[in-house]
Formats: sequence, C-alpha cells, structure tokens
Amino acid sequence: MRVSNILRLGVKEMRGLARDPAMMILIVFSFTIQVYSFSRAMPETLSRAAIAIVDEDRSPLSARIAGAFYPPYFSEPHMVDVSEMDARLDRGLDTFALVIPPGFEADVVGGRVPRIQLNIDATRMTQAFSGGNYVQSIVAGEVAAFLARHRADTEAPVALSPRIRFNQTLSQRNFGAVTSLINAITMLAIILTGAALIREREHGTIEHLLVMPVRPAEIMLGKVWSMGLVVLCATVLSLVLVVRGWLGVPLGGSLALFLLATALQLFATTCLGIFLATLAGAMPQFGLLMMLVLIPLQMLSGAVTPRESMPEVLQTLMLAAPNTHFVMLAQAILFRSAGLGVIWPQLLALIGIGGICFALALWRFRRFLR
Repeated sequence: MRVSNILRLGVKEMRGLARDPAMMILIVFSFTIQVYSFSRAMPETLSRAAIAIVDEDRSPLSARIAGAFYPPYFSEPHMVDVSEMDARLDRGLDTFALVIPPGFEADVVGGRVPRIQLNIDATRMTQAFSGGNYVQSIVAGEVAAFLARHRADTEAPVALSPRIRFNQTLSQRNFGAVTSLINAITMLAIILTGAALIREREHGTIEHLLVMPVRPAEIMLGKVWSMGLVVLCATVLSLVLVVRGWLGVPLGGSLALFLLATALQLFATTCLGIFLATLAGAMPQFGLLMMLVLIPLQMLSGAVTPRESMPEVLQTLMLAAPNTHFVMLAQAILFRSAGLGVIWPQLLALIGIGGICFALALWRFRRFLR
C-alpha cells in the first residue's frame, strides 16, 4: 500500500466534489442554516399558550388563580362554561382548559384537599408537555399565597436550593445547536463517501481505476480521508463562526480534543457510507438505504432523547453504533469541559467500531470491484 497513491486518489475525490454544486450547497446548508434554524426552532419556554378557565366557584381564590395566567407564558384566559369547554378543545381554540369546582375556596380553607381538573390538548405536543407543569406550579403558588393569610405554618419544612450547572440559563438553544452539528457530521460523512463511490460507478470511472496500479484499500482510503477532511474543516468553521460566533453558544472544553473525537467518528461513518454504497445499485437506492440507517442513528443515539429514557435492551444495542459514543463525547467536552481522563472509554469504543466498519467496508468494496 503506497501513501502517495492514497493522497492522489483523495485529491481526485476533492476535485470531483468541488465540481458537484449540489453537494457543495448541501455542505454549506447543513453546517450553517440548518444549525442556526434547528437551534432557534427549539422553544425556550412556554409561549402564549391558549387557556380556558371554567370557574364554578366564583370565589376570591378562583378569581386570583384565573388572574395568574397572563402573557408571555399564556394568552389572556377565556372564561367559559362547562358546555363550551369540550367544543373549544375539539376546534383547537384552547390548549388547556382548567375547571375550578364549586366550593373550592371553602375546601381549601377548611383543610381539605380539593381537586382541580386540567384538560390538555396533547396534539400540540410541545406546549402540552411543559404546560401542565406550568399550570400546576401557578395554581399551587396562588393557593399557598392565599393560605398565608389564614395560617401561620404554611412554610414548607424543607426547601430546595437548586444549583444549575453547565447550562445556567436552561437554554435549549445551546443544546439544539450542538445536536444539529452532530447530526450534520454523521449525515455528510455517509452521504459524501457513498455518493462519491456511486458517482464513479455511474460515470464509468471506476473501471479506469481498476486498470491502474492501485489496490482496493488505497481507493477506499482515498475516499475516506478526503471526504472526512472536508467534513472536519466544515465542522471547525461551523463551531467557530456559527455556533460560537453567530449563535453565541458558550463552548467549554478543548476544541482539539473534540476534533480528535470528530476525526474518529468520521473514520467510522465514512467507512459506513462506503459499505452502504456497495449494497446499493444506484443513487436512489443509496438514498433509501441511508434513510433506514441514518434516522435510527440520530434518533436513538442520545442526541434527541436521553439514553436513560430508552429501554435497556435498546441502550445496549445502540452501544454498537458510533453515534452513541460520539454524542457522549461531544456533550461531555463542549458542555461539561471534560478531559481525556473522562472520555477515554468512548474514544476507545470509536476506534474499535471504526476498525470493524473499515474491515466490513473493505470486504464489501473488494467484492464490489469484482
């Protein structure tokens, strides 16, 4: 195996990529506009949620609760009757409908535990998920403030003193930007290497390579290092110019350590892209096959949903995917400023997975060339 052949083949791949405007537009879009839009699209808090209130108590306490819902978290409450509540929810006019039963204030003052009914339109998933906690907190706060005038021992015996680390402002924008960048790295690594191989097959240039004094491993490594380098350079520019500069996301940890982890991730995913390209006969088939692989990699890696929320069997299976370890690495380095002493198990896992992916891709690539 000659290093000079690998370098020349890689340069050839980059020249071919530069002449492909569709791929160049995809790279620029994925590392700029997509990162920006994904981070901005994630809601920071509940915003102007529509709420209706059925006040059957007509007491000072119920009026106090109704007056506690106001912008920007909620829109101005609609005071409705029970007969109107279901119809408004069915028509999508309200996301929440709070029903205060008769005798509510008397039960509260008397030491009893009355119940308030909260109806939620769960088709508006984002608002429904967080809005229920908002409503509960507001109602509980107003009841506690009301009781403070009637009882002297309303102070809770235990008080929490929260100390928020790594994301003191609880901003989902920071998390969204890094998540989008991770997804772009994996997606582009698979697409660029797979498309490069299929493009050569469709244009007939793969036969030209077969008559040259180069080995299959050299051809494959030329595609791996060149496409990986393109994605790595785009990652650096996106981190510095878009994530840190444009969006203002504070990034901790060592950038060099993150780029080392990114290089290992790119080695594994570019090999995976070549493997998928050898299974597909044409570009449309490669696109369909990539969707079957890419979506589970992104959705089940922990970037969208925490791994702790998944079944244990699924958590164990996803340890065989490079994305799972890369998400752990990226979040540990960029959010928690972790060093090599913390992330070395994930680095070793990426090296092992990358070696397996390279061996499988090379085996399929040799059969593909025959």
